[in-house]
Amino acid sequence: MSGGGEETPVGCEVPTGGGGKKRDSLGTAGSAHLIIKDLGEIHSRLLDHRPVIQGETRYFVKEFEEKRGLREMRVLENLKNMIHETNEHTLPKCRETMQDNLQQVLQRLQAANDSVCRLQQREQERKKMYNDRLVANEKRRSLQWEEFMKEQPQKRAAVDEEHRKAVARLREQYAEMQKDLAKFATF
Repeated sequence: MSGGGEETPVGCEVPTGGGGKKRDSLGTAGSAHLIIKDLGEIHSRLLDHRPVIQGETRYFVKEFEEKRGLREMRVLENLKNMIHETNEHTLPKCRETMQDNLQQVLQRLQAANDSVCRLQQREQERKKMYNDRLVANEKRRSLQWEEFMKEQPQKRAAVDEEHRKAVARLREQYAEMQKDLAKFATF
């Protein structure tokens, strides 16, 4: 890259031309192109970290997927073991316990259902008797009221007659008292 002498190629660059020729001065178009190319390679090696970052990223992703795959395999294996244990041990115990206790529960439910049915029947009978009594009492009261209303004109006539007789007696009594008074008033 210096101005004099022969230049050594950088990277994979192949010298153009016929081998041992000296390059022209820096001012020519061909040499400027080579300098720019060399600068681009230096820049990419020193400042462009994309290839390194991409490699590290690929490595990280690969490791992560492997670890994740192993972790998921362990989780799936644990789930498989748990399901196997449940199917082989827990489920039969639960089924056996349920069948043992289910008969007792059904008997208790049937007894409770029978008791409730009896209570409902008694309550319905009691309500029917109460309603029958109410209807009978209502009919009896209605008959009594009708009799009462039928007797009222007779009783009213009897009371009116008795009142008329009492008024007549009192008039006679006062009339006699008036006569007696009139006898004494002449003295």
